[in-house]
Amino acid sequence: MGCELGKLAASERGGGRGGDGGGGGGKDDLPAPPATDPRLPLTAKQKYTMVASWKGINREMEATGVNMFIKLFEEHKELLSLFEKFIALQTREQQASSEELQEHATKVMSTLDEGIRGLDDMDSFFSYLGQVGASHRRINGFQSQYFWKIEGPFLKAVEQTLGDRYTANVENIYKVTIKLIIQTLVDGFEGTGHAAGTAGS
Repeated sequence: MGCELGKLAASERGGGRGGDGGGGGGKDDLPAPPATDPRLPLTAKQKYTMVASWKGINREMEATGVNMFIKLFEEHKELLSLFEKFIALQTREQQASSEELQEHATKVMSTLDEGIRGLDDMDSFFSYLGQVGASHRRINGFQSQYFWKIEGPFLKAVEQTLGDRYTANVENIYKVTIKLIIQTLVDGFEGTGHAAGTAGS
């Protein structure tokens, strides 16, 4: 996973006109932003953009979450069987109007919100999401690869909520961030250690 994250993050870093040599004599005399935790595959600027952009999602938490689950069940109908409360919700309209789905979607989005707000403290980030991942062991029939199925629906729901604000740069940052979140959930579920796969290879 580290390599994949590294590639995505590097594509954004590569846009920054390469001046990392010691003396600074480039056009920009601005001080370099503070370094981020090496376990976070985002630059300080990318992290700032992620947190700022997320405020738009935060204001539409329930709607974004419901859209995400509707897209998830459209793409992976078999996952409905994992949710006893939702198994009867076979149509998009039923899902969109279900209070149970709205409640669950809000809970999942709150978990993502907590993770994204934890990007300033990676120890807390890994600990919290690792515990959330481990808690899914209690779900009968749940497998760690199911976490990855939320990636595409999440990105589509975010794009729908942000609209024109979902630029190519923002999309890249969200891709890096959701991969990190999902991998941390998987690590927690599998008990492979909260920093596994994230130290950058």
